[in-house]
Amino acid sequence: MKTKLFLSTAFMIIASFSFAQGIKLGIKGGANVGKIDGKSFKEEFKYGYHIGGFAELKVGKKFSIQPEVLWNQVNTDTSNSFRTLYKDAVDFNKLSNVKLGYISIPILLSYKVANILSLQAGPQFGILVDKGRTTLQNGTDAFKKGDFSLLGGAQINISHLRIYGRYNIGLANLNDIDNKDKWKSQGFQVGVGLAL
Repeated sequence: MKTKLFLSTAFMIIASFSFAQGIKLGIKGGANVGKIDGKSFKEEFKYGYHIGGFAELKVGKKFSIQPEVLWNQVNTDTSNSFRTLYKDAVDFNKLSNVKLGYISIPILLSYKVANILSLQAGPQFGILVDKGRTTLQNGTDAFKKGDFSLLGGAQINISHLRIYGRYNIGLANLNDIDNKDKWKSQGFQVGVGLAL
């Protein structure tokens, strides 16, 4: 279901190229402040980063579509509940500091509220790329390979400069071990971009 929704959204973006009144490409990067919700994880936000590129496809005076491709690092710590829930799983019971690397593909609809301010919202699909033992410390199969979330935020546009802040809420359960605990991501992103 999530894959079909993402593919249909991607198709709409590709189709919008034919209606686009202007296309800009750019680069962006910034900080992530996020966490994974669930009994297995500490209730605290941790810092990460993101870097990547974006396109702006104007489809009217007020609207544009902004697809992006980002490298996102998500950091979190497990709680004592994790070791209790998974004490029999040899590969997972020593898992503590978790660093996840995602290729994230947000597809945002931008609405220009004022000359320099746009409101943005849309879906994001994340592909977990770094599931190595060094990254997850013996938890190689704990997390699902994909994450689906919704984003919402604002962007300030000053000439070629983009300054943005957004909130993302995960809709998918990331737990790939069992159904004892549901893991969902959430967080904030702030950053700067440059339209080329």
